[in-house]
Amino acid sequence: MTRGFMKSGHLPTLIASFLYFDLSFMVWVMLGPLAIFVAKDLGLNAGQKGLMVAVPVLAGAAIRIVAGVASDVFKPRRTGLAMQAIVIAGLLVAWAVGIKSFHGVLALGVVLGVAGASFAVALPLASYWYPREHQGTALGIAGAGNSGTVLAALFAPSLAVAFGWRNVIGLAAIPLGFVIVAFALLAKDSPTAPPRRRFADYLDVLRTGDAWWLMAFYCVTFGGFVGLSSFLPIYFNDQYRLSPVAAGYCTAACVFCGSFARPFGGALADRFGGVKTLTVVYGFVGALIVALASGIADVRAAVPVVALTMVALGVGNGSVFQLVPLRFSRNVGVVTGLVGATGGVGGFYFAASLGYAKQVAGGYGLGFAAFAAMAVAALVALAAVAPAWRRSWLAPRVAAATA
Repeated sequence: MTRGFMKSGHLPTLIASFLYFDLSFMVWVMLGPLAIFVAKDLGLNAGQKGLMVAVPVLAGAAIRIVAGVASDVFKPRRTGLAMQAIVIAGLLVAWAVGIKSFHGVLALGVVLGVAGASFAVALPLASYWYPREHQGTALGIAGAGNSGTVLAALFAPSLAVAFGWRNVIGLAAIPLGFVIVAFALLAKDSPTAPPRRRFADYLDVLRTGDAWWLMAFYCVTFGGFVGLSSFLPIYFNDQYRLSPVAAGYCTAACVFCGSFARPFGGALADRFGGVKTLTVVYGFVGALIVALASGIADVRAAVPVVALTMVALGVGNGSVFQLVPLRFSRNVGVVTGLVGATGGVGGFYFAASLGYAKQVAGGYGLGFAAFAAMAVAALVALAAVAPAWRRSWLAPRVAAATA
């Protein structure tokens, strides 16, 4: 980070945003690393396993819209404290009552979706503190909290072996308790945050074509990231016969690469422009996913391909969110909620489609191939809209850095 960046915003709030996002993300995708244990205990088929890890993603997408509006109306800090309290209470209730059926797991997935809505709090909370030229870096650092997936993949399987997967649900409330205290002490709402908006203002955003394009682009980048993050423990276990703990370690390694690529994605977008960075991202993602669709026999070859895919998707996530405040500087909260929600929808589709592809076709190739086609479609669409963006809101005075 440059000295100018360090002086331009509020570092304690940026740290608080990262921590809040990190632990929320850990809880959001927790069912992925636990899926092997849950499926064995409850006798789930391939389609049910895919749906189990996809429901928290979809619930997070829906709740994120509400959280985005709440962040604009009640400010991000207050909204974040309320959401974290709901997640902690939900985890403790689920642990105390116990989960004994597939429907119970799905209900827990909805509760975990509240944690997934943390995007709509952490990102605007950080964004409002930083000027236009540092938006990509600030949002990249806050958004690197998706590294919480690494924590879930590393520790959840081992804890499940030691204590049982149901007790892991209760244990997850402990670190969240520490984070909510840190968030309350460190986070502050920016004095330059926009005033409360009317409901009509949110509808106006949806009438803007650029919002829909940004939503579609994030559907591919974040949808791919969170969909793979949630499903990788199942994939490594089923495809390569790895133990749950070994599958978790492989998942953690891949997700680590993607999570910490996100800040670099924002910084690259600040330097070379979000459009150019995304163009390279979609090309790489399409090629790498095709390789996975064709089938890789050896896990030692598959892990690097998956890791590179996650790196490209992580860079893409940072790039999309570099563009959001450039286009919607006074509506970052609601646009963050909408864009993040469509990313969650993409993740739900990807994870669920992999599960059902396995059940119907006996392998994952069809699910991967369909997502590769989405990446190519995003590349074509980006090439189509980029010229108009450069002529309008990617203003000439910042064209060298943002086009």
